[in-house]
Amino acid sequence: MGDDILEVDLLAFETGDGERARAVVDGLMTSLDTGFVYVRHDLSEDLIDTAYGMLEEFFTAEREVKRQFVAPGTHGQTGYTDLLVETAATSRVADWKEMLNWGPSIPAGHPLRTRYPHRYHDPVLPESVVPGITETLTAFHEAVAGLQRRVLRIIATGVGAHPDYFETMLVDGPTLSRAIHYPPMQSAPDAPHVWAAEHADINLVTALPRATAAGLQVRLKDSGEWVDAVAPEGGAIINTGLMLEVVTNGVIEPGIHRVVAAPGQQGDRYSVVQFSHPTPWTVLTPLVSTVTPQTPQRFSPISAADALDLVLYEINLIEDARR
Repeated sequence: MGDDILEVDLLAFETGDGERARAVVDGLMTSLDTGFVYVRHDLSEDLIDTAYGMLEEFFTAEREVKRQFVAPGTHGQTGYTDLLVETAATSRVADWKEMLNWGPSIPAGHPLRTRYPHRYHDPVLPESVVPGITETLTAFHEAVAGLQRRVLRIIATGVGAHPDYFETMLVDGPTLSRAIHYPPMQSAPDAPHVWAAEHADINLVTALPRATAAGLQVRLKDSGEWVDAVAPEGGAIINTGLMLEVVTNGVIEPGIHRVVAAPGQQGDRYSVVQFSHPTPWTVLTPLVSTVTPQTPQRFSPISAADALDLVLYEINLIEDARR
């Protein structure tokens, strides 16, 4: 087990010879002992800059303006989510953050939308407040989703599956982009709030191209120590989720993390993360290559829809079941 978050080069896997590609796989799998890896990518920095600028413009609007973009009945999967709503499953105190969520839209008659109406929604974005934001955030979502699919090809290779293993389950999946504004900690209520309490993500993998301030911390498995995670220039942070743990039979465990302000840290923090979700009707079950006499099957099959619904309840995002 390693306690270092390593950096790998996505293009070296895709364009390098067999030896270079294998080195990327080995480095990524070693780093994922922490649940995290840094991935050097080819995403447009201009697109990321533009998206962050527009999102800051939205989050600095008056609260009444932002609340116009709450989307009831969507369980926080599109539109605006106010401060002190999402609550980590391990915590009784809500996170000190507000969010804007969006994802791709699929046709009204698509069988996925018919079968899972609470999972697929038309994006609710503040175009009237920040003109042009819909086009920018749609392009941002597509770019990061492509990055995640490419990373999952490396992961599939690393666990002995075909590189295309995750491709089919990601087609029209409800992959979610989430912009998060963490206000200055000194403005939080009196309760012992943190920006985001310790948790694991539910999905396959999560991507974070960058953040505007420190705060993301990873809990190392071997030592239990919390260490800072900061995306390198030209790179993104990738962390693993609970669904990937099931698919890999625990070979890849979820990355445990939190977002906290250091003592005396001033100012706020912005970040945009994307959660890679398989289609809801995907049955998550351990890959054959990960089940051996030494590592017997740990997880029973569960649908991606059921796994996500349970977590949305646990983190306080189902409107009629909030704590």
